[in-house]
Amino acid sequence: MPKVSNKRNKNAYFRRREELKLTRDQASELLESIPSERIEKIENERVEPHPEEILIMAQKYKSPELCNYYCSNQCPIGQQYVPEVKIQSLSQIVLKMIDSLNTLQDQQRRLISITVDGVINDTEIDDFVSIQEQLEKISITVEALQLWTEQMLANGAINMEKYRIRRNME
Repeated sequence: MPKVSNKRNKNAYFRRREELKLTRDQASELLESIPSERIEKIENERVEPHPEEILIMAQKYKSPELCNYYCSNQCPIGQQYVPEVKIQSLSQIVLKMIDSLNTLQDQQRRLISITVDGVINDTEIDDFVSIQEQLEKISITVEALQLWTEQMLANGAINMEKYRIRRNME
């Protein structure tokens, strides 16, 4: 069993490797194309990981959330456009989605009245921004559901073959 680091501010890659109880050498074997020295530098933030390395880690560690972590925290474009999404239980995700949809349904008429003329004037801007924020919450909840699904597929809790067949039917 590998010794556990007592470092306080571990990044997501470091934490996940330790959760899996892998030494850096064992992780390097699992990851195949990433040497243990490079893993150490990535985990201690002395080098920026390459996107391909994160894809490999996410797949081999069965941790799709590592992709979201990378995009929202390390990718210059993602930092601007990709919100960080945390793994949640399915019930939490569904309840947040229902709450957001109910709130938005209440605001639907106001959104129509604001946007019908194609102009957002000074008296409408507060309501418009509020509605936009609610839509962003829905978007993040959808991303959380997708991340949950990817995690369940990676862990074998959802039949990947049947899931992919159904997704390709659309």
